[in-house]
Amino acid sequence: MRHVPVLMAEVLEGLNIHPGDNVIDCTLGDAGHAEAVLKKNAPDGKLLGIDTDPEALLSAKQFLYSSEDRTVFARSNFVHIIDIVKNTGFGPVNGILMDFGWSTPQFEQRGRGFSFSNEDEPLDMRYSKDSDQKTAAMILAEIEKEELIDIFATYGEEKLSKDIAEAIIEKRKEEAIETVKHLVDIVLAVYRKKLRTEKEVPWVGGLHPATKVFQALRIAVNEELDVIKRVLPDALEVLAPGGRLAVISFHSLEDRLVKHFFKSQQKQIRIITKKPVIASDEESRENPRSRSAKLRVVEKI
Repeated sequence: MRHVPVLMAEVLEGLNIHPGDNVIDCTLGDAGHAEAVLKKNAPDGKLLGIDTDPEALLSAKQFLYSSEDRTVFARSNFVHIIDIVKNTGFGPVNGILMDFGWSTPQFEQRGRGFSFSNEDEPLDMRYSKDSDQKTAAMILAEIEKEELIDIFATYGEEKLSKDIAEAIIEKRKEEAIETVKHLVDIVLAVYRKKLRTEKEVPWVGGLHPATKVFQALRIAVNEELDVIKRVLPDALEVLAPGGRLAVISFHSLEDRLVKHFFKSQQKQIRIITKKPVIASDEESRENPRSRSAKLRVVEKI
């Protein structure tokens, strides 16, 4: 199943793409946004698509086959955007899109432990399996309790961070925590204890009780917030005057970083979206994943 991109119309409007413009999609995924961009900048505008996931790139190439002569693909982390632009000779850069969300195939079809529905998957959670980053299982096996608490509290805003970290420390004395089921069972056991029930733990606010723990681990494994801090100034550097940068975030930690960075750069940018753009009621109904998406757009002076 192809991933459904969020805020499509709003992204295209925000980027203000014209025929001949060159645009970078920093998180290519299944190329939903990219395909629409290539229609907007036709007939001679180009697109640079970046993704660390080799499977995502293969998928994107299939969807963008009809525009392959105007598309440049780069397998890399977008944190290296300056080097990527330099090495590919791509430019001038008239627009940049960063979508910090994860695509449905990455969650459900990559076998890396992102989805609760795939209990037997290993707790990997890396963007790319051949990266040298520690997996989620390694983090759970190696780091101390206080650091685990900090990861769950800071990156996941999990209220039971201390209890869950303590339960993980105790469990790993008995066996390695290596699969999705191992971790989900630990989190559910903590919630049952707190709720004083042996029954199935109810989802809280529409979220599975382990959602925030998994989010926190994914952020820690891929150093996502640090990457955002590093890439935003570099994106402005490669952007041509008059070009636009559009950023989609999906939780408050990301959006806060983007908001504060944009405010700090008002001498060299014009803020297009005074408030973050969110999904319409119709899109929220049709694509529940879009409910947490926030789009911010700026233009380089």
